[in-house]
Amino acid sequence: MNFRSPIPDRRSLVLALGIVLLLAGVASAQSRAVRFGRLWDGSKVITDAVVVIDGDRITAVGSGSAAVPAGAAIVDLRKYFGLPGLIDLHTHITYYWDRKPGTRPRGTPRLPAVTVYLAQHNARKTLETGVTTIRDLNAGSDMDLAMRELIASGAMIGPRMFVSGAGLSSRPNQPLNAENVASLVGARVKSGVDWIKVFGSRGSYEVVDGTQTVTFEEMKSIVDAAHAAGKKVTIHSYGASGVRDAVRAGADSIEHGADVDDETFVDMAKKGIVWVPTVDHNRYYIDARDEFGFAPGVEGPLKDYIDRNLESVRRAVKAGVKIGMGSDAVYTMFGQNTRELEWLVKAGMTPVQALGAATTTPAELLGMGDRLGRIAPGYFADLVAVEGDPTTDIRAVLTGVSWVMKGGQAVVTRQQ
Repeated sequence: MNFRSPIPDRRSLVLALGIVLLLAGVASAQSRAVRFGRLWDGSKVITDAVVVIDGDRITAVGSGSAAVPAGAAIVDLRKYFGLPGLIDLHTHITYYWDRKPGTRPRGTPRLPAVTVYLAQHNARKTLETGVTTIRDLNAGSDMDLAMRELIASGAMIGPRMFVSGAGLSSRPNQPLNAENVASLVGARVKSGVDWIKVFGSRGSYEVVDGTQTVTFEEMKSIVDAAHAAGKKVTIHSYGASGVRDAVRAGADSIEHGADVDDETFVDMAKKGIVWVPTVDHNRYYIDARDEFGFAPGVEGPLKDYIDRNLESVRRAVKAGVKIGMGSDAVYTMFGQNTRELEWLVKAGMTPVQALGAATTTPAELLGMGDRLGRIAPGYFADLVAVEGDPTTDIRAVLTGVSWVMKGGQAVVTRQQ
């Protein structure tokens, strides 16, 4: 039996054409044009800027009314200054405290699933600062992975997340050595982490002792194992020796650090390693010392560390080291994520360079330089509207965030 392909009749053709036009109309209806008085796109300032968005992506960036597509829905933010969504390279978003009287931020027993749910508060506070992407470094029970997936699926509102799971550290009952490094890294990779974190020294909360706890050889073996598995490594070190060995070992980024020698900074700049100095987190611990119940007099050592940390950042800026914004936010510090930018300006960065430390530099570090950190066609529609001009006064970012879009969805709308 022979079969012939049916020839569509006129009615079918008209119906098909109608469906095509309907779909085109739907696509057009999804097109939005966000207008800013001025906009920093990651490299330059555009006046009377127009950002055209379809779905979760930017399709065009122009200037003036002529750049607005016909039929596009207009979001008029011309009284504001536009920026790319900001990136915080160091958070602990699952560290949640409900401020219940008689309790402290640390040590509250809670089921991991409950913590994940409650940590939505930290996620919302982070978005309110204009931060639309974070790298979360050290969470137990896969809570950070759970939040990452819930946010990615749209079940939870929060910043885009890159996570490390629990950080690797050398302990009396589990030292890091050649025999166990491969299995420890392998377990982290199998769990689905994006990064491997290593605690290379002491230093945390009110303790600023930078005694190195992981040797160069151990750091190198971790870096080699992680890189072989396609994962990047960040190493925590409060002290100078740990920073030096982390650079020698080939870490992709380094967290904290004070008293770093100039030779190490030269090596860091040459290798393109990103330093996340987290100056502001010790300011937070001074301000929140009563919440944490720190011993009297703790502000002295913390202030001293801030001064040494900041002095190292000054020398790093002069040496051309890539610097990334990281808050090290925990508990009640969420909502203060961008205060690090003011310290970077104090260390000698221009406001534009500091903005780069929260956009283009971290985007490249995360392997997302073609999708995050800029306002350009093909990039995620992560936009921030602020009052004032952050390219001349960085405090505009700290105090003036009025509207935030993440992936094409407005997540903060408090503009006047």
